[in-house]
Amino acid sequence: MGIKAVGDGQLSFSDLDGDAGLDDDDFDRSLFDTTMVVVDLETTGGSAANDEITEIGAVKIRGGEVIGEFATLVDPGCPIPLKIVTLTGITEAMVADAPMIGEVLSSFVEFARGAILVAHNARFDMGFLRHNARALGIEWPFDTSLCTVTLARRVLTREEAPSVRLSVLADLFNVSVRPTHRALDDARATVEVLHHLLERVGNQGVGTYRELTAYLPRTNPRLRAKRSMAQSLPARPGVYLFRGPSDEVLYVGTAVDLRRRVSSYFTGSDPRPRMSEMVGLATRVDHIECAHGLEAGVRELRLLAAHAPAYNRRSTQPHRGWWVVLTGERFPRLKVSRTPTEDSIGPIGNRTTAATIADMLAAATGLRSCTTRSGSASHHWCRSEAAGGPRIGGCHAASDRPLTLPDYLPRVSAVRDVMTGDSDVALATLTDRLTHLSEMQMFESAARHRDRLSATIDVLARCQRLSALNRIAELVVARRDEQHGWELAVIRHGRLAGAGVARRGVPPMPVVDTLVAAAETVLPGVGPLFGAPAEESALLYRWVTEPGARIVGASEPFVLPGACAQRWSAWSRVAHDARESPRRAG
Repeated sequence: MGIKAVGDGQLSFSDLDGDAGLDDDDFDRSLFDTTMVVVDLETTGGSAANDEITEIGAVKIRGGEVIGEFATLVDPGCPIPLKIVTLTGITEAMVADAPMIGEVLSSFVEFARGAILVAHNARFDMGFLRHNARALGIEWPFDTSLCTVTLARRVLTREEAPSVRLSVLADLFNVSVRPTHRALDDARATVEVLHHLLERVGNQGVGTYRELTAYLPRTNPRLRAKRSMAQSLPARPGVYLFRGPSDEVLYVGTAVDLRRRVSSYFTGSDPRPRMSEMVGLATRVDHIECAHGLEAGVRELRLLAAHAPAYNRRSTQPHRGWWVVLTGERFPRLKVSRTPTEDSIGPIGNRTTAATIADMLAAATGLRSCTTRSGSASHHWCRSEAAGGPRIGGCHAASDRPLTLPDYLPRVSAVRDVMTGDSDVALATLTDRLTHLSEMQMFESAARHRDRLSATIDVLARCQRLSALNRIAELVVARRDEQHGWELAVIRHGRLAGAGVARRGVPPMPVVDTLVAAAETVLPGVGPLFGAPAEESALLYRWVTEPGARIVGASEPFVLPGACAQRWSAWSRVAHDARESPRRAG
């Protein structure tokens, strides 16, 4: 969609812009019988006042069918920036013989007359079209438009669609025409997305245009009155902080375009009542510019931890969580603790889950599960059933005779090895147990064991992944940005120590050297994550391991252990699917 597709999809949302131009019959006509024109523009930039249209594509639909199409290049009368040429493929040579906007706009008005205009981020498209119609003195008979961004945000959950970019929605609905940053292709893709969204609202009793206008959020005048808070913000990546009457931080968020993202809060497009309440309390918006999205994400996590904003639902306590810890007793055992040690895995959000994982690992390795203090004892003996011990619920190290230290220490080594990823024999033992339960037709017990084992694998794999990253004293990584420059990150012991960008045409290595020299000093802490917050480490790990990332330098190899739990991730996914399938069927 041209310039408006550059970013994270958090754009200036447009509500239904008005009601003039539709009579009562139009309002109560079925959406199925309503004529709509889905339009998309390509432009030389993001400002209707300062930039020009280079292409218009539109599709007229009614009754779920395409009844007409409109597509033309437009001579903008000015140079097309290189980044736009790269994005859209529209060159100055292609538009040299194209008609000017005055001729094109008059034809488009006649094509779309009597229909409701629809666009993905309608505020962008309608802004350009209205501005040009006003400047050229062309009648603009469309007082009502529908925005598929607003509709998507109303219909879809954040889990289903974290972003509302057209490409993301096209993937979600598996549309037949994919967005290509060309106007007609993007308009065709928007048509299919619109049909899928209207199917969703139809299932909620929305069948007419009047019902759709009531269903969609409307702009709150109190919110719109505060839109000046966003005017001074730069169109750059960064973090924004809404502050309240006592200068308290109400909400923290990230954006690839700070001005555009913050402006969206004042349109009333966000259906979450908490956000409207938050904006109503806000007295100003602070911001921190960042080199790229990774730095913004890390700064957001740190600001959440520092301020614990009342309106953020994300974790504001990055160091909290539970750890499965190997004790330092003479006969060690596993326990659940808030504090990690050198021999531990975590963090785990739920204490019960942590206790379950500790029990699974103890059972697999024969580690004791009793809480008897061993002190300086020369042996451990919890009696097995054969020696007079309990039949159910006994210690996992129960035996027919006392266990000495030489008897017991191999079990400690086994649990250490599975925690560090040096051996997965314990996981194989647990899967054998699952097979045995299934063969015995103890299906309920097998299902419980399956779920506990998948949780154990997930926690082990995550901790081992992050530990592999966090043990590295210094890692320098580069990724291509959308302008064909380089996004750079200096990571030290699982924390972002420096971030920067080498613009296109700028030699990257001198920039890297400067970043490394100025990067934050990070001293390793205790535990498998070396003191780094798990959320920040996980964000860095994803960024480093996504396609396109290149390791520029590393103080030591970035590798996972040979027998890490990651090797069992496919098994765990199957187990998760098996658990969820009865719920979906129900």
